[in-house]
Amino acid sequence: MKRIASLLLVSVFAGAITLGSYKLFFEKDNFKVVTSEQENPFITTSNLPTSASGAGINEVDFTLAAEKTVNSVVHVKNLTISKGPSSLSDFFYGFERQQTPQVGSGSGVIISPDGYIVTNNHVIANSSQLQVTLNNNKTYEAEVIGADSESDIALLKIDAEGALPYLAFGDSDNAKIGEWVLAVGNPFNLTSTVTAGIVSAKARSLGRTQSFIQTDAAVNPGNSGGALVNTNGDLIGINTAITSQTGSYVGYAFAVPSNTAKKVVEDIMEYGNVQKGLLGIRGGDLNPEVAKELGIDDLEGVYVSDVTEESGAEEAGLQSGDVIKQVDNITVNKFSQLSGYLSSKRPGDVVKVIIDRDGKNMTKNVTLKKQMTVLLPATGFLVKNLSKDDKKKFGVSKGVKIIDVPERYSRYDLRNKVIVKVNDTDIDNIEDAEEEFGKVSQYGRTSFTMINENGEKEHMIF
Repeated sequence: MKRIASLLLVSVFAGAITLGSYKLFFEKDNFKVVTSEQENPFITTSNLPTSASGAGINEVDFTLAAEKTVNSVVHVKNLTISKGPSSLSDFFYGFERQQTPQVGSGSGVIISPDGYIVTNNHVIANSSQLQVTLNNNKTYEAEVIGADSESDIALLKIDAEGALPYLAFGDSDNAKIGEWVLAVGNPFNLTSTVTAGIVSAKARSLGRTQSFIQTDAAVNPGNSGGALVNTNGDLIGINTAITSQTGSYVGYAFAVPSNTAKKVVEDIMEYGNVQKGLLGIRGGDLNPEVAKELGIDDLEGVYVSDVTEESGAEEAGLQSGDVIKQVDNITVNKFSQLSGYLSSKRPGDVVKVIIDRDGKNMTKNVTLKKQMTVLLPATGFLVKNLSKDDKKKFGVSKGVKIIDVPERYSRYDLRNKVIVKVNDTDIDNIEDAEEEFGKVSQYGRTSFTMINENGEKEHMIF
């Protein structure tokens, strides 16, 4: 027993001596004492500086633009009375039917302290009554001062007690692709709503000659007529459309550029209608197929296929085959850019047009002229005002010349004849023709008198 105890004691002492020797002679210190006067040690993982305000959207302050805008955007309610027949018996026998009210809504932007409001034409179309609700929930009856369906812009007026907060038009030509914008609307009469995005593209065409600003700021149908502003709060567009199979926002929205909207509003206030200044050309975009067919190497610009007789383009010396590269300080890569810029101009304005003719750049100063052609309602005839040669050839001083007709009228040989009278009303120009053909009803009887190239009178009855 004593022998076992002795062996155990020797083993314990031997282990202690071995461990102590290792600690003393072989193990190194791997700790550090940190006092209150020392900094904690750290490892630098990047040499790149960091932003105090974060990156991307956090560096942009939207609050100023929102504060300047929300009280200038209103809710527009459109009350329309439906009067159509509800059944075949109503249609044939004329039974009385209760009128059905239909309510539509959108947004609008106050553009003057005395109550002028710009919105979309489709927001107020066919209205029987219009109501405007401000961001402070005050409601007013609104009057339509004028509207233009082509640009989808309408001008309203309300009579408020005092001066109203308003937005002044900015310069949409200065808008840059990629810059931040806010879309502000009052879609459900819940006070103004703000969404943010960027300018995705400019001079977008939606199947018309009109050119739009495209943005990815969320816009839904009730936002139509609302404001598109930059981060300074400048009004650079009127929100007007979305492209969606569902009717709801899916990432694309479009706005009428402020320069176009401003010009339409000024025309309505000064002239009562929109004054359109036309260059006087027909043409289109260049693409590889068209360029190859025409023998043109350049794919940027608007190709001039035809120059209108007695137009500003003809007087300035533009020719078929020219490629328009620039108008004033606007580079032209496609037709929508050209038409979009010209939509902010009036008859009598002079624009500097840079063209490419046979590989050489030339500058032409073109005086824009009034619209010379129009599509007549009900018939779809394309007519133009008479030129000096037309008046001499047909032996008339007034009237409009038919230059094209829809296919359904092609068998009547109507092209190149002059309409001089509709029913008992003389036709002097395209404005008269548009007004009189606008009165044509499919249930009524309408006749018009024409002069053919031999100076003979012809009559046609609808």
